[in-house]
Amino acid sequence: MGVLPMLALTIAMLLWSSAFISLKYLLDFFHPTQIVFIRMLIASGCFLFFGRKLLQFRYQAGDWRWLVIMGIAEPCLYFLFETSALQYTTAGQAGVITATLPLLASIAAFLVLKERIGKPQILGFVIAILGCTALSMAGQSDEQASNPLLGNSLEFMAMLCGAVYAISIRKLSSRYSALVLTAFQAFVGSLFFGPLALQHAMPSDASWLQWGCLIYLATVVTIGAYWLYNWAISKVAVSLATAYINLIPVFTLLLAFWLLNERLNFWQCIACGAVFIGVVISQLPEKVAVTAREQVPESL
Repeated sequence: MGVLPMLALTIAMLLWSSAFISLKYLLDFFHPTQIVFIRMLIASGCFLFFGRKLLQFRYQAGDWRWLVIMGIAEPCLYFLFETSALQYTTAGQAGVITATLPLLASIAAFLVLKERIGKPQILGFVIAILGCTALSMAGQSDEQASNPLLGNSLEFMAMLCGAVYAISIRKLSSRYSALVLTAFQAFVGSLFFGPLALQHAMPSDASWLQWGCLIYLATVVTIGAYWLYNWAISKVAVSLATAYINLIPVFTLLLAFWLLNERLNFWQCIACGAVFIGVVISQLPEKVAVTAREQVPESL
């Protein structure tokens, strides 16, 4: 992997982590569908400035199936699940759930792209899922997380959509530029969330800070992060690109602690550790993972 794809993926992960913080803040003022619709609408407007560059592609017969799958998976269902999840759980916990995406993407790549999946990935997946379950069960209802189990479950559903999205992008990125695919997502998101958002009255007392967060989500995150990710995933394997998503929980927990004053209880910290251990094991070479597993005492 070259330096530029590594840098692009790292910046994209940092931007996506900040999106959790912005969404959690905005949910106190806007309905979830309004947030996504405004975000997609502003992004769509920005893409119009690219003009003819968006039309400089050659459509290949049959690609509509993958384009539809990509659009439904993300932004439609992904953002529907994620914005709903943040109504019930903290930004930090939702960020930890994203650690399962590389594992889910690996399984999807095995089923669809016939990419090999080894025993370490299977073992890591099981441990990470158990960790996510423990994280949700150990959560207590409070002002920041009214129903952690429901919220984290919805976030996991978003990760399933993210895995489907990663496979779709891998299929399409060899024929369409990152700019075209990112713009397509924004336009599809506007059409999907528009009717849903219009069912709710727009807040009349929104501050400049709140509108600024929406503009940040629409431009820096929706355009910037997705363009960087879509470009990078066209240069490297799906499993390598999605492995960088492991940075999102770290960035999100740090940002949530700093900006939202979020805290995890003792058992949730243990559960987060289990998720990270599962992710690390999934990235080990098969022989190393087996040796490491055999060295763990049975009493543990």
